[in-house]
Amino acid sequence: MILVAGPYRSGTGDDPEKLAANVRAMEAYALPLFRAGHIPLVGEWLALPLVALAGSRHIGDGPFEEIFHPIAERLLARCDAVLRMGGPSKGADLMVQTAREHGLAVYHDLREVPGCRDVSPPSF
Repeated sequence: MILVAGPYRSGTGDDPEKLAANVRAMEAYALPLFRAGHIPLVGEWLALPLVALAGSRHIGDGPFEEIFHPIAERLLARCDAVLRMGGPSKGADLMVQTAREHGLAVYHDLREVPGCRDVSPPSF
């Protein structure tokens, strides 16, 4: 299981279209990882529905902060690795740090992941 970690809020000004584009960018790595035999995870797949169920009204409010990064940190306890993609992101860097603390593999390029050596990274 590989957690895809990349920017979500960074550089978006919390603009919904830019946030959605960042999720799509992370999701673009899921299919190549799956085809290489891995189980890809994007933390936003779990975090965003839970944030909504918790009653979040805007990004960064109490319910958002309660769930958004903590769920990804909990996921890491079940993952084998992290694929860090994209540009600057405090949250993604936190996932990398947490993964290293758990002794997990950390990849910074899709081609570093076993089974993905000859796979071109998605373009956006």
